[in-house]
Amino acid sequence: MPHSAPATRRPLGRRPSITREDLINAALALLGPNRSVSTLGLREVARQAGIAPNSFYRHFRDIDELAVTLIELAGTSLRAVIGQARHRASNGHGVVRGSVEAFFDRLRADDRFLLLLLREGLAGSDAYKQAVDAQLRFFEEELRVDLARTADPAARPLHVPELVARAITRLVFAVGASAIDLPPERDQEQIDALTTMVRMILVGARGMHAA
Repeated sequence: MPHSAPATRRPLGRRPSITREDLINAALALLGPNRSVSTLGLREVARQAGIAPNSFYRHFRDIDELAVTLIELAGTSLRAVIGQARHRASNGHGVVRGSVEAFFDRLRADDRFLLLLLREGLAGSDAYKQAVDAQLRFFEEELRVDLARTADPAARPLHVPELVARAITRLVFAVGASAIDLPPERDQEQIDALTTMVRMILVGARGMHAA
């Protein structure tokens, strides 16, 4: 009895087509709690995505372009905290505490982009730290606008609002980077302390304006 021709199969582990999002997800899957994007290799990302290394270049010029794209996406995730804080404030929550809680909510929701941003600000290469800094500046501007929008008309103005926004952003960023390694049971303690520190910055900035 004649045998039928065997079905044609593509090589195991290789995909016929792939998108930028597939490569981004492959890179995210390779990153762990203590691994920087600067350690990613083009070949390992391609292998994780199930494509030949040459196919990588259809979507990114090199591994650095992919890394910067990841950081830019992470900045979008960070700025989403502002939107969540606005929602909390409109529902009767204090602006400061609501903002801090929104940040920790995203942190504990296993937001891979936010975790990446926090990690790269500490352990990444100089180029990646500069990319992180650019994302933080975007966040600072949105925070500055929000501080002005939600200010009590009877309260004293803030002294140099852009520096206030920068101080708060860098403080929250530093606390968040430390909180990654702490158990969730410590979150309430961290939220209470961070809320108090942010309020201290605001009170001090108003006092400096009055002086």
